[in-house]
Amino acid sequence: MDSVSPPASGAGSCADLRVEYAVAPDAVATAEPRFSWIAPHAQNAFEIEVRDGADRPVWRSGVVEATTTPSVAYAGEPLRSDTVYAWRVRSRGPAGWTEPAGAPFRTALLAPVDDWRAPWIEPRQDDAGVERWSLFDWIRGLGPQTPPAERLRPARLLRQAVDLAAEVVDARLYATARGVYTAWLNGERVGDEVLAPGFDSYLHRTSIQSYDVTGAVRRGPNVLGIALADGWWAGSNGLTGSTAQFGARTAATWQLHVRYRDGRTDVIVPGDRVRSATGGWTYADLFVGEQYDRRAEPAGWTSPGFDDGDWDAVTTAPVDTGALVSFAGEPIRRVAELSPASLVDSADGVIVDFGQVIAGRVRLRLRDAAPGQRVVIEHTEALAPDGAWFQNIVGINKDQTDVYIAAGGDEEWEPRFTFHGFRYARVRGLPALADGDIVAVVIASDLEQTGTFESSDPRLNRLHENVVWSQRANFLSVPTDCPQRERAGWTGDAQVFAAAATNNALVAPFLDRWLDNLRADQLPDGRIPITSPRSPFDADAADQADGIGGIVAAAGWSDAIAIVPWTLYERYGDARVLAENYPAVRRWIDHQRRAARAELPTSLDGQALSEERRRAQALLWNTGTQFGDWQTPSTMEGRPLHEAIGIAPRLTGELIGPMFQAHTLTLAARMAEVLGFAADAQAYADEARAVRAAFAAEYVDTAGRLPVELQGVHVIALAIDMIPEDRRAACAAHLAALVAARGNRLDTGFLSVPYLLDVLWDAGYRDLARTLLFQDRSPSWLYAVDHGATTIWESWEAVAPDGAVRPVSLNHYAFGCVDDWLYRRIAGIRPSAPGYAAAVVEPDLDCGLEWARGEVRTPFGPLRVGWRLADGVATIDTDVPHGIRATLIVDGVAHALPAGPATRQVTR
Repeated sequence: MDSVSPPASGAGSCADLRVEYAVAPDAVATAEPRFSWIAPHAQNAFEIEVRDGADRPVWRSGVVEATTTPSVAYAGEPLRSDTVYAWRVRSRGPAGWTEPAGAPFRTALLAPVDDWRAPWIEPRQDDAGVERWSLFDWIRGLGPQTPPAERLRPARLLRQAVDLAAEVVDARLYATARGVYTAWLNGERVGDEVLAPGFDSYLHRTSIQSYDVTGAVRRGPNVLGIALADGWWAGSNGLTGSTAQFGARTAATWQLHVRYRDGRTDVIVPGDRVRSATGGWTYADLFVGEQYDRRAEPAGWTSPGFDDGDWDAVTTAPVDTGALVSFAGEPIRRVAELSPASLVDSADGVIVDFGQVIAGRVRLRLRDAAPGQRVVIEHTEALAPDGAWFQNIVGINKDQTDVYIAAGGDEEWEPRFTFHGFRYARVRGLPALADGDIVAVVIASDLEQTGTFESSDPRLNRLHENVVWSQRANFLSVPTDCPQRERAGWTGDAQVFAAAATNNALVAPFLDRWLDNLRADQLPDGRIPITSPRSPFDADAADQADGIGGIVAAAGWSDAIAIVPWTLYERYGDARVLAENYPAVRRWIDHQRRAARAELPTSLDGQALSEERRRAQALLWNTGTQFGDWQTPSTMEGRPLHEAIGIAPRLTGELIGPMFQAHTLTLAARMAEVLGFAADAQAYADEARAVRAAFAAEYVDTAGRLPVELQGVHVIALAIDMIPEDRRAACAAHLAALVAARGNRLDTGFLSVPYLLDVLWDAGYRDLARTLLFQDRSPSWLYAVDHGATTIWESWEAVAPDGAVRPVSLNHYAFGCVDDWLYRRIAGIRPSAPGYAAAVVEPDLDCGLEWARGEVRTPFGPLRVGWRLADGVATIDTDVPHGIRATLIVDGVAHALPAGPATRQVTR
């Protein structure tokens, strides 16, 4: 390290060195990567050095006096694309300096606008199969009248021969597609990603993948093969299942970067030698499924020596390099496999139960298959009460069926360009099926799992596991609502669940990438769309629809642009996420402000307003069509879906708008303060107070009640300080009465559920909060557990008490936001400063459990808490990483916690 630094003390070294949250990453996508580490002591200073491949220093931080360093941004000379670097760090603590610890990292293409030379390669294809369906069609259950083989297109094969004249010592393949693709080099599969390049708002952002192919290339002839299918670009997607939402024609582009032993480098792009053909995929669609005929696969097409003389020529198109970005975070991968829990013969095939609802597909082994043998695999999340096959997802292009046609002999097959939401598979076309012949392959964005929760109540444990499985299934390229019906990046789902997500997995890079898409999708007038990625089809559909179907931006959904970044900052302590999203937050606030000044709510139609009231109304964003407190249970019960779905929006939309307006203003003020924009912070805080005062004057009566007698609006009003202080106690008492009137059951909708238990807890109704958590009558979390749920349901009563399954999703993570309560209140772990620089450990020893334990990985290392009750004594075990100022609170008494393991016993 720098020679002016103090000598090392020999007191160990830093651990868990990361660049952009990853250990030794080989495709860092930013020119200013962030470095992090875990110090073995209470750090008071650090020093970083970065060197290039020639061992030349490109950045020395010098000694930086700092106790907390969730991440440190690179600040040296410009990093180069496609280059290997090494970095070292050491940390100073009470006993002196650690020994330096080091690790490598490699950059991806840091400036695609300059680094990209290749064109789009379009295989021969037609536009047949493009289908657009309206929301009305979907509600009526209308679908295509022709079978998939006729309305969908085959996947295409692309083949490029490459001659290398010298020995290669380093080779990287950079590739992306309009569609989804898999690549091979000289017969070897490139990488382990699934459904690359993933889901993006492609017209604004298309992600480039980076693959190390050094071991696959050779001097002399080489062949790059790519299989290309429709994917999110041209395939079925979204609520309506319409195709070609971004474009009708698929394409791929790639560059092979090689470095020869003699030091020369080359960038090889696709050219005249690229050829195209169809292969084994008769069709391949994300929703419908895929049909693969192994007999049609050209043998050896990805290896040298194959004759592609009768293959088709391709066409080229220019690449908008301004829309290219290097992929950041973890891609989709196969993350687990499940063996069958049971196989049951039926008249229509073998029904396989894998015991768990997942996102993924099955891998099938055929023994001594006959040539042309056709095997059909259907997927569903639930069976009928009598065990009969049942499709719980209905709608356009939601077939969830794969077809395999054998070449003959012993064969193995797994779909490549589709995935399904399922627990059960029905297999037809096999004379017999044994356990070893079929497995379920779980796919997800390959996020590092970071948290655990467990208690003495198996039902709570199952609830937690259900949340983890739903998070895994829906954190798939983007945070989706469900893995079978829509697969859309709903902003409301993401914001209500973001806090819970941070406990279970390292989600910062994943949600950062989604926020990049969300900002790209922001409209010129500042509106934040309700889903992202947002396609041109989404925009057209909203323009042509009325009512709920025409919503582009909505309170509580669009506010994700502020809520998600602030949540990530609270949990990870990295202010870059605030800096990146703050301009978009400001533009969203500007839109709300303009709408508030220009419009009055329909409830005031025909009324003569005083000047004072008119001025107050000009502060409130309380107009337009809103989702409101979506799916409030009491508004849904006993009514047909098409009637019920609009009741909560109609009742609560006018109130929800200004409440989330005030919340976003408050978050904007906090962001501005962190980022050093003092004037902005003061202005937004003042505006938030003005909006709250105007709201209270318009909607809060003298008893602290709102004009809608529903739990949800009172919960949100209390949670985000819309009730004046002198009326908060009365409002909370009224909320408790509303809960009691429902038989101590929740009646909170989509936006209010995350706040419900905390609002009651903080208002002094702790026993009521506990009652709701442990309630087993619907609507409740444990009702689903008691009725066999293995994931979080879309609807509180997706399965009726008699076992009948409603045609809704059984895999929606949003109501799993309660998992954050399990960590924060039951286990008792919560941050009290950004990034857990300070933390409170306050377990709920009176919740009725015998024991509980939780672990959260903080930027300083794992923070662990376990407690148990026995013989009138509570034993609380903690393990606090160095660098966290932790406080244990028991019975209202605070005790400072030391770093490292500790035990405290309290008489109960």
